[in-house]
Amino acid sequence: MSVDITLYGIVDPQIAKGRSMADMARAAVEGGATLIQLRAKTETTREMVREARAIRSALHGTNVPLLINDRVDVALASGADGVHLGADDMKLVDARRLLGPRAIIGATLKHESELPELASAKIDYACIGGVFATTHKDNAGAALGVDGLKALRQAAARVLGALPVGAIAGITAANAGSVIAAGADGVAVIGALFAGDDVREAARDLRLAIETALSERGAASA
Repeated sequence: MSVDITLYGIVDPQIAKGRSMADMARAAVEGGATLIQLRAKTETTREMVREARAIRSALHGTNVPLLINDRVDVALASGADGVHLGADDMKLVDARRLLGPRAIIGATLKHESELPELASAKIDYACIGGVFATTHKDNAGAALGVDGLKALRQAAARVLGALPVGAIAGITAANAGSVIAAGADGVAVIGALFAGDDVREAARDLRLAIETALSERGAASA
């Protein structure tokens, strides 16, 4: 399934701090987010399903998909559009079998050694990370940095072809351009999008930075 990862917003109760995650997700989409993920490591299954259903309702009519981090069962129960899975989560082929051919399935990419599994699975996008240091996500090992991102993105292109590949961790409107210039097709964002009070404006700033960098990259390669 074709999926737009230009601005991928990840909403988490730890960053919501009591705010409505459904409202936050809707505001992000109104500002330009093209994909939303619910990430809730500390919530119970029932809480996650309830939150996912509320976000899905808030996104109704926007055509922006909702994905669930890690939890295939929550995606199925809530009617979400798919999942994002890491190396320690359910195998990608099993997730595809359970969710069906129309679900969106994305995967985290941290090491070149993971590429063969991603290539053999019918995934819709990958996200390379962590690119920069972040306090919003646990990352094993040192941050890749722009040079590391560029090298892994080039390896991904050789193995995964035209599959969309984004970048995650520590990305802001100020450094998004460098990530896009390094080859990312989009960015996944937590703090820079949802930590402040004005989510809609934060999304606008990020989307502008990304679109500008994508245009400059396209012009440079023309």
